[in-house]
Amino acid sequence: MFAYTVRRLITMVPTLIAISVIIFVIIQLPPGDYLTTYVAELAAQGEGVNDARIAFLREKYGLDEPLWQQYLMWAGGLLQGDLGYSFEYQLPVSQLIGDRLLLTFVISVVTILFTYAVAFPIGIYTAVRQYSIGDYTLSFIGFLGLATPNFLLALLLLYAANIWFGTSIGGLMDPQYIGQPWSWAKVGSVLAHLWVPVVVIGTSGTAAMIRRLRANLLDELQKQYVVTGRAKGLSPGKLLLKYPLRLAINPFIADIGNLLPQVVSGAAIVSVVLDLPTTGQMLIGALKSQDMYLAGSFLMFLAFLTVIGMLLSDLALAALDPRIRLEGKAAR
Repeated sequence: MFAYTVRRLITMVPTLIAISVIIFVIIQLPPGDYLTTYVAELAAQGEGVNDARIAFLREKYGLDEPLWQQYLMWAGGLLQGDLGYSFEYQLPVSQLIGDRLLLTFVISVVTILFTYAVAFPIGIYTAVRQYSIGDYTLSFIGFLGLATPNFLLALLLLYAANIWFGTSIGGLMDPQYIGQPWSWAKVGSVLAHLWVPVVVIGTSGTAAMIRRLRANLLDELQKQYVVTGRAKGLSPGKLLLKYPLRLAINPFIADIGNLLPQVVSGAAIVSVVLDLPTTGQMLIGALKSQDMYLAGSFLMFLAFLTVIGMLLSDLALAALDPRIRLEGKAAR
């Protein structure tokens, strides 16, 4: 296991390098850059352009250099912890996205925990109580969760909170804490607002996981080894936990690598609706305005989450399923 983990960590380096090249090329595909668009907008509005500042930024960040030199400057800065400069916000990217990345990570982790905590008990119950009233009821709720877009559920919660309780649940903290240093009061305000985006973002994932777990578990419960276990007198609970459930959750463990970036990127529209200070709104704005360093930092963050998630899922699968061997021997 240790040797496999080391090999995977070493493999992550060329993988992230290849991803960074692809991200940089895709960001550069639209014609022009942020400064070109900015100058054109000022000229269209009849405003003056600070040519000295534009020239300084072009020289500092090598925007007039060939693409390969621009990439080396950007990648070298990433290795040194310099994420570049946001032309739109006129701030270093590291100063701009610190709190947003932290809040996005908190929402992502809590959403994943919420998804698993809700989906697993319901999925197990609907499988072992097939065709019962509870199965039909929970399955119907699951279909509603799958059919309801996240942004629509966010709008419904906003409307219900304003009409029934007279409060606004938009944002991720009370207005007086925005832009203020972290304190216990600010942490408490974040926790008080956290349940709304967690429920909204996690609903569709929870519903999909319930359906998949139910289908996988029903398939395992009909196999011969389960029938044999029952014939030997194993208790239903022990039989369920020892074999069928462990095999039925393999696809969910394998999906950890995709779950983290999906939660982050899939919350972009929800963050706009709920006015969340996360990476969603800023990423959309950076891609629209061609703020290359800001957009590239966010996309590299998603890529890093994907690579780490895939490593964790592989290690968890090896620990969970004895049929999986990370270090195989040559066939004789």
